[in-house]
Amino acid sequence: MRAVVIGGGIVGLTSGLALHRAGVEVVLCERAPQIRAAGAGLGLWANALAVFDELGIGEQVRAVGKPSEMYFHDPAGRLLDTPEFGAEDHRYLLVHRAKLTDLLADSVGRENIRLATAFEAYDEHADHVTVRLSDGSGEDADVLVGVDGAYSSVRARLVPGTAAQEHPGHHAWRAVLPANDITVPESRVILGTHGCRGGYLRTHDGGVYWLVNQFNSPKLTGTRKQQALERAVHLGEDGQHAVLAELIAATPEEQILHNQIMLVPPLPHWVSARVALAGDAAHAMSPHITAGATLGIEDAALLGGLLADTADVPAALAAYEAIQIPRYAHVARLSAAVEHAPTPREFARHYAAFSHWMISQEPVRA
Repeated sequence: MRAVVIGGGIVGLTSGLALHRAGVEVVLCERAPQIRAAGAGLGLWANALAVFDELGIGEQVRAVGKPSEMYFHDPAGRLLDTPEFGAEDHRYLLVHRAKLTDLLADSVGRENIRLATAFEAYDEHADHVTVRLSDGSGEDADVLVGVDGAYSSVRARLVPGTAAQEHPGHHAWRAVLPANDITVPESRVILGTHGCRGGYLRTHDGGVYWLVNQFNSPKLTGTRKQQALERAVHLGEDGQHAVLAELIAATPEEQILHNQIMLVPPLPHWVSARVALAGDAAHAMSPHITAGATLGIEDAALLGGLLADTADVPAALAAYEAIQIPRYAHVARLSAAVEHAPTPREFARHYAAFSHWMISQEPVRA
């Protein structure tokens, strides 16, 4: 069997690896001239680590990460405890995006990756799909997997009229400061006022990752640094936000990443007979649940398992869709409960409920 995978991000590379380990010949196409990581740190929950264990790279992934815990504090610095959930519901691995990306690319095999090669279109036939690429070439394959993010070109052809939409007023600012610039005594995630969330986390190599986001933000003014500092004020009382403000102030303007959060609307279908979507291409949601990569990695594992040792690609893709669409409808409900929680304590409780559900589900495998 032969597969063309479109997209060289974390989930695209994991999809390529899962298919490769399932005995499928993989051609992975990335439109950028190099495999690169967008963003800074990345949280992986236990279910993603279980997938990497199955794919034979679990220990290497843990080696580029730092065990962390997702506990929240209120603006006064008080821990928002969730006694109805266990310690395991708060634990995750904070990994270095670039190092994870390099590890995955090496595991897929650099020789199987075509850089500076964008998706143009596809034509489905009874027994194969022909993928047309930006360099004028075409690739015949048994299956095409679109893992090309929220702005997916594959999705635009498979499910027309489903362009990514702005999550109105939802913005995020983040950056990483290297080791020795500023040290922090502990990692801290804060639920503030005016729809602001944020904090700072120590990375595996001694640096500091900081993040600020806001729901229902007023119109943005000023530089990225000014915007982040304005919101840091809502993340603490009695000087509790001083560390976060210091981190933001110490970050060069050009290193601060800002994003208008984009969402993919619920899709009526994720597959056709020979084409499937995975990761953000299928279900980009608000990053306030910090689980997009983990959930996409599970997509990759399921696809790899269903396509292993089968000649019936349409049946495998239909099974994939039948499993994942209802699952993501439930994820969306849990995510909305977190987003619309009326108080920091309710936010923390709903978040713990989501993470508990996510990591306690029996893995769906072929």
